[in-house]
Amino acid sequence: MTPKATLCIPTWNGGELLGRVLDAVDRQPGADQLERLAIDSGSKDDTVATLQAHGFDVTVIPQKDFDHGRTRDAMVERAQGEIAVLLTQDALPADDNWLPALLSSYDDPQVGAAYCKQIPRDDCNPFIKRRLSEWTAGKDEPTVQQCASPAEFEALEPMQRLQTCAYDNVAGSVRKAAWQDHRFGSRPFGEDVAFGKKLILAGWKIVFQARSAVIHSHNREPRDEGKRIYCDHQNLRDLFDVHLLPKWENYRDAVAWGRKEYVRMVDELDLPEARKQPLRQWARGYAHWASLGMYLGANSEQLMNGPHAARFRHLDRLLHRGI
Repeated sequence: MTPKATLCIPTWNGGELLGRVLDAVDRQPGADQLERLAIDSGSKDDTVATLQAHGFDVTVIPQKDFDHGRTRDAMVERAQGEIAVLLTQDALPADDNWLPALLSSYDDPQVGAAYCKQIPRDDCNPFIKRRLSEWTAGKDEPTVQQCASPAEFEALEPMQRLQTCAYDNVAGSVRKAAWQDHRFGSRPFGEDVAFGKKLILAGWKIVFQARSAVIHSHNREPRDEGKRIYCDHQNLRDLFDVHLLPKWENYRDAVAWGRKEYVRMVDELDLPEARKQPLRQWARGYAHWASLGMYLGANSEQLMNGPHAARFRHLDRLLHRGI
């Protein structure tokens, strides 16, 4: 029997794409049975009207009060469904199987959360496309993630810990009974993978449901990618002790390797030269900013307590702004 579900979406100036996302939701088998909740962070466009036209109960909050973890907790708290389906305003269901396939993950009562495959948009930057394909949410095969005990988890290598706890609420879901004791909590970034760790350590299973897919990707400038990578690796060091570039020399080596490797990737693309040239420039910038984000993020705790602590704490605030 399909569990009763509540769709939860945080929004802010969703624009035309939000309308297309909600139209795709409406085409899902069982969509008419969904409870629909949204928290909007003070949109200036017609986002609230669009949500209401699609049957959402909308709560409006000041933008300054938005928090990735706490805002989602507020929606799941109100949800009447057994399963809270979590979707971002720009994640477009890829087909009419998105909702049924996702909910089928909960046939196993030990599954506490499930998340979807993410397919990059047609215009996706090839480097972002490659990175998404390397993340669990970009894979083609379904996966059940679990760990027998906290001791077994601690015995894993850092990257194995991350893969075991991988969870992505761009398009995901959670069993409310599992969430009750393991809420997202206040967290400015990375609330999903931190939540995944809580569930795994508590003995729940997490399912990557490859049969449920959304179309989702972002083309950002290299500096903006670096900011997100900084925040990501700050979390990964804290949660799993992932530390890919521990020393400044490692950062410099990574930049040198990236500039060579990424430009080679561009040269091998089947694109006209006029399109390759700006990609080469992007790739050189990405080699620097991605490596810098990895280095600074994983070493941030040490830097915040070092001889230049005040300056680095200011930099940390800047790097988190707008994430």
